[in-house]
Amino acid sequence: MVELRENEQKTLLALQKLGGKAPVDQIVETSGLAHAAVMRAALSLTTKKLTRIHEQKQTVVRLNEEGRHHAKKSLPERRLVRALVRLGGEASVEEVVKESALEKRFLTIALGWLHRKGWATIEKKKNVLKATEEPPIGVDEKLLSLLDEKGSLIVERLSKQLQDAVPVLGRRKLVRMDEKTLRELELTENGWELVKQGIEIVEEVSQLTPDLIRTGRWRRVKLRRFDVTAPGPVVYPGKIHPVQQIIQRVREIFLEMGFTEIRGPIVETAFWNFDALFQPQDHPAREMQDTFYLAHPREGRLPSRNIVNAVAKTHEDGWKTGSRGWEYPWSLDEAKRLILRTHTTSVTIRHLAEHKEPPVKVFSVDRVYRNEKVDYKRLAEFHQIEGIVMDRNVTLRDLMGTLKEFYLKLGLRKVQFWPSYFPYTEPSAQSTVYVPELKAWMELCGMGIFRPEVVEPLGIKYPVLAWGGGLERLIMLKLGVDDMRFLYKNDLGWIRRTPICQ
Repeated sequence: MVELRENEQKTLLALQKLGGKAPVDQIVETSGLAHAAVMRAALSLTTKKLTRIHEQKQTVVRLNEEGRHHAKKSLPERRLVRALVRLGGEASVEEVVKESALEKRFLTIALGWLHRKGWATIEKKKNVLKATEEPPIGVDEKLLSLLDEKGSLIVERLSKQLQDAVPVLGRRKLVRMDEKTLRELELTENGWELVKQGIEIVEEVSQLTPDLIRTGRWRRVKLRRFDVTAPGPVVYPGKIHPVQQIIQRVREIFLEMGFTEIRGPIVETAFWNFDALFQPQDHPAREMQDTFYLAHPREGRLPSRNIVNAVAKTHEDGWKTGSRGWEYPWSLDEAKRLILRTHTTSVTIRHLAEHKEPPVKVFSVDRVYRNEKVDYKRLAEFHQIEGIVMDRNVTLRDLMGTLKEFYLKLGLRKVQFWPSYFPYTEPSAQSTVYVPELKAWMELCGMGIFRPEVVEPLGIKYPVLAWGGGLERLIMLKLGVDDMRFLYKNDLGWIRRTPICQ
């Protein structure tokens, strides 16, 4: 015996009354159930092979505001031709418009359709309209009147002529068309056998209440069973953007490792962004095509004269660092120029200038800007991870160990370091991690020990370990994205599908 729930019983009895086959709307009316309740019952009965569901696509057409206006006053071309006949069959356009009381906004449309339908001729030189008689009512006008009378019509149920008129009114933007699905429910042989045996509707309850117990009505009702395996509704709770989730995780890792987060200005002077890092003023990276320079204001404030002079001499002749410098006349005006920072090393070098005594362990995760051509692997605005450790007797091995620990906490277990070159560190290296999904090694950030030309002008006497790199590459790796632009596309589907990062 098939076990049926209350709404399923009511749906079957309503379907029996309606002859075994009926639209869902009729079943709703006969059974007294809500539309959603009937549909849930229909799906369950179909699974139990007691009913079949038939679906048919239908197009519902109805007049829009302009369509209703023309239904009441007639189509613009009809109003013109009627007025023209009343004027004797020949008159100027101005006279016909005045006689018909046609709104100015419909004149061009009316003249076009008069010509297209062949209802009148137009002498353009004299601006005169001619018509012999008023033409019979067209199919498009019949459809317009029918829609005005009925409110809406199902296109598939119209005659062939009226169906052909629907796209005509559609092109004239007089109607609105909506697709809907008509569902019918039909009893199967098993369903007929069951209803013939007789169905006794038993009241179902989902909760045993004190009232049911007190009155004894609990004996006559049936407790509804719940299918705990049935899928629940899809819920999209609010959550942090996947990119921000990873940025937060990076911050947490550095804080767990004993680092302190620092922030700095987005608009920076070329002095802190380039000069203080021993990057020459004629370096290609400082050109307009690589760096965003501000037009207003153009210049910013420099630090103390002692620091500026020390940096200037280091560039020109190496000062007392033991270097020859870059051997060119250093420009104060060039150092004052304001830019959008190209890296967050400007933040860490500023911090070092104010904190010269060890230990210093700081990091920065923030936005930087470069005048790049945007493509799948480059953005003009992106995030950079930056960090420094300044202490007595620290070495490159300490830096390698720090980065290995960081990557391990991010779930990246295989790490290698390759010798490399960077303008302001010596020795320098590039950190790479193995990506199992790509079966390849990927470069993530540059690293090294700040050169004497960087630290001595600031009065720092101890080794400074430094590293930095673009965060987006790491984010792409974690999220399985191969186009950097996609991270900021705000694709709602992708954001919903992407799990919360651990």
